[in-house]
Amino acid sequence: MSTVEEIERAIQQLPPEKLTELRAWFVAFDAEGWDRDLDEDLRAGLLDQLGDDALADLDEGRCSSL
Repeated sequence: MSTVEEIERAIQQLPPEKLTELRAWFVAFDAEGWDRDLDEDLRAGLLDQLGDDALADLDEGRCSSL
């Protein structure tokens, strides 16, 4: 049995209040990873072109009000 399968089985055995606690922990854990990756991408300039394209669209009137 793999570690993932063991974790899945353990989760299935959790009482509802512990499952809620685990869910909240995992959401925070996952968000930290996304935040870290986004920060690294920003520092590396990987989103610069996206921002430049958006500003060009705005300048050329290709945007509408929300």
